[in-house]
Amino acid sequence: MGRLAGKVAVITGGASGMGRATVELFLQEGAQVVVADFNEENGSALLEDLDRAGFADRVDLIRVDVAEETDVEAMIDRARERFGRLDVLFNNAGVGGAFGPITEIDVDDWDFTMAVLLRSVFLGIKHGARLLIDQGEGGSIINTASIAGLGGGSGPQAYSAAKAGVINLSQTTAIELAQHRIRVNAICPGVIVTPLMDRGNPERATERAIGLQPWPDAGAVADIAHTALYLSTEESHFITGQALTVDGGLMAAGPKLYGRAPGTSDDNRYVGVNRGTTGKEGWHRRLE
Repeated sequence: MGRLAGKVAVITGGASGMGRATVELFLQEGAQVVVADFNEENGSALLEDLDRAGFADRVDLIRVDVAEETDVEAMIDRARERFGRLDVLFNNAGVGGAFGPITEIDVDDWDFTMAVLLRSVFLGIKHGARLLIDQGEGGSIINTASIAGLGGGSGPQAYSAAKAGVINLSQTTAIELAQHRIRVNAICPGVIVTPLMDRGNPERATERAIGLQPWPDAGAVADIAHTALYLSTEESHFITGQALTVDGGLMAAGPKLYGRAPGTSDDNRYVGVNRGTTGKEGWHRRLE
């Protein structure tokens, strides 16, 4: 019997990176999981792998645009229809979003970033909490924030602002939902080697990550998955309204990442948007 035996979880952005690692860990710990992802190709590949691993009867996949309310509502309904309930909601889906000088960022790219990173968390909490309240047995809502939301200098403007919003929204809704025994927490990853940040070269990304932080190992997707597992179990029953930093001591040392870390120094010479692993192409152009 795993630590999540009998529990039902919904994980957004679950077909790659930190989300996929969490899906796999939750299944290993006995949970039934609804994987929500925008990228159908990644989702299909994940299902094939999970089928070969013997998890087909405990996992379901739904294509979701986390910025669209009807999609998010359907995602929560899928958990109830397929597995009968909801216990854990992990609002994890994300993109790199808009980047470049503030004087050059396109407003539509800014809005896209806020929609995927912050509006999505609002929608997830809204509809997830409705079902959890109706069930009357409490539950855990976990939101992926970032160290970029804890202060300036750790990410581009739109991304950082959105992640700061996720942290504050987690705190305010934790207060509101505590009476229902629904815990709401945020995870603030540091430099985690994922498809979103490694740019197709995980070995080089690992070397860069180690060079930015005190801890001698690079942050891995499993580090976030295990943090989400902890926040999903009764071991964390007295923890709510918190932003758990998982960063190898980076914030303790004082981050000086954005514009200085390898791979970001040229970002203010360009403007564009990073659409992550959604399957949609981003764009950028060099500023004159």
